[in-house]
Amino acid sequence: MSGVAIRTQGLGRAFGALWAVRGLDLEVRRGEIFGLVGPDGAGKTTTMRLLTGILAASEGEAEVAGFPIQGGEEAIKARISYMSQRFGLYGDLSVEENLRFYADLYEVPRREREPLEERLLGFSNLTPFRKRLARNLSGGMKQKLGLACALIHKPEILFLDEPTNGVDPVSRRDFWRILYAMLKEGVTIFVSTAYLDEAERCSRVGLMHRGRLIRCDTPQRLKQGIPGLLLELETDRPRAAREMLARHLGWNRVSLFGGLLHLYAGDEAEAGQARRVLHEAGIAVLAQKAITPTLEDVFIHQVTRDEEP
Repeated sequence: MSGVAIRTQGLGRAFGALWAVRGLDLEVRRGEIFGLVGPDGAGKTTTMRLLTGILAASEGEAEVAGFPIQGGEEAIKARISYMSQRFGLYGDLSVEENLRFYADLYEVPRREREPLEERLLGFSNLTPFRKRLARNLSGGMKQKLGLACALIHKPEILFLDEPTNGVDPVSRRDFWRILYAMLKEGVTIFVSTAYLDEAERCSRVGLMHRGRLIRCDTPQRLKQGIPGLLLELETDRPRAAREMLARHLGWNRVSLFGGLLHLYAGDEAEAGQARRVLHEAGIAVLAQKAITPTLEDVFIHQVTRDEEP
């Protein structure tokens, strides 16, 4: 069995004149959790739909679980599970009835169903709620039920499209705990998210912007790839400070995080120059410290151009 779960080469999809995904070259290894990260409109959902056979590619090729996405659709569907942003739970069915419905849908052998159902309910902490109608579950519980339904046929590869979008922090933590448990059992997980703090939990991360994959590596290596110093500045006029520094150093060198500035400086001399620029503009620097980049810092640094937005 190949060590590669997903491989794409030049994969793309156009909607009329608009390319939602273009030139995607990617490999996802078996048994890893791969995070596809980017803002709304970056091409994450289109990529998922291409890989799961929902959309046909306009260009390029791909293999999923060893089968081509063009011609191997049925073989792929038997080996994957896809939890979309609007996963099809049935509100008038109970938790356990939803699980049984998906077991029927995936033709899970009847002798395997009961132990699988009990295990997945236990995994997701839904056992006490097995008789509750799905429409009466909280948002986080619905997502965990959706995941349990997606796992009922023991897929090789699990595709999750922004599974924790709008879910409370405690439920997000529980959701990732379940994913790590599945990872230990050898399931390959391909997850898209707009939450960059979640991407830190992945084995590797692909950063998408405007339909293209702009960087792909482990979270640690991505964060080490920013040159120079990353400084956090507290000023008395943060928005004015950002405008001033961006005009002097470039828009991809400074960003606003709440009321604090993150500044990329090539060295201490450039950091001193930045402070002088602010001083001459009458903007006081109240505090400054060097910080470790987050993936959000990396993403902003990659996609922001040296021009005013």
